[in-house]
Amino acid sequence: MRKQKLIYVLRRDPGFRNREITAKRELSFGIKLASRLMLDELSFQFNKERLDEEINMAIANNDREEFERLSLKYQPYTWE
Repeated sequence: MRKQKLIYVLRRDPGFRNREITAKRELSFGIKLASRLMLDELSFQFNKERLDEEINMAIANNDREEFERLSLKYQPYTWE
């Protein structure tokens, strides 16, 4: 497995004649995976809650066509 590295370039004040310092830092695969999973879960929950609110509004407004359209969009969220 190949490690991925991030390279940061730091620039000093103009008084140092634009010399650059390179700093290297590795991020572990576990940290990247955990952050990706957390972002995926947060976006899933946000989208599901927003769709729930839209469905409830369609029910409150007695709008059957909107309810059916939103119900089709909601189907992937029911498989848990």
